[in-house]
Amino acid sequence: MTNWRKSSYSATANQCVEVGHGVGVRDSKAPATHLPVSAVSWAAFLGEVKRGAAD
Repeated sequence: MTNWRKSSYSATANQCVEVGHGVGVRDSKAPATHLPVSAVSWAAFLGEVKRGAAD
């Protein structure tokens, strides 16, 4: 069983992206499916977001 997490900014929203440790990401509206993402890719993505590349 995977513990899925979502941002604290969307705590009451049902339209968000959730992250499952070691599993990937999923859309909260379609929890039965997920997109596998490696730890290396996820770390690279977060680094880009923190640098402001997604703004």
